[in-house]
Amino acid sequence: MFELDPRLQNDCIMLGDFPISRLLLFNDSTYPWFILVPRRKDISEVYQLNGEDQRELWQESALLGRWMSMTFQFDKLNIGALGNIVRQLHLHHVGRSTTDPSWPGPVWGQHPPKPYAPDEIKKISQQVRNDLAGFMGD
Repeated sequence: MFELDPRLQNDCIMLGDFPISRLLLFNDSTYPWFILVPRRKDISEVYQLNGEDQRELWQESALLGRWMSMTFQFDKLNIGALGNIVRQLHLHHVGRSTTDPSWPGPVWGQHPPKPYAPDEIKKISQQVRNDLAGFMGD
């Protein structure tokens, strides 16, 4: 049975599920920052997924990246699966701008997160439902 790592659960807002991945919004409004977590038990690396799940994850990642680039303004999309603290496989998708406070360095540990206001969360959730509903499960 899939269980979301407690740290991801604490630091993120759940937006919905793609066929293989849970879509999360990292609760730091400094950057457009989304996370895909494959809903598979005891997986910490992409190669541990079967071939079909690997292909689906990359398709979901590409779809999310394309949607992010059409929805938010940024100069570069960073995608990473570090897993040094949270071992559960998860793919960060972070929209970076040359004017963001961490550019060109990493986003991790640079400043305290700036949580989203409730109305911002509602707006992003609605955008996801409107734009990605056809790709997400019920």
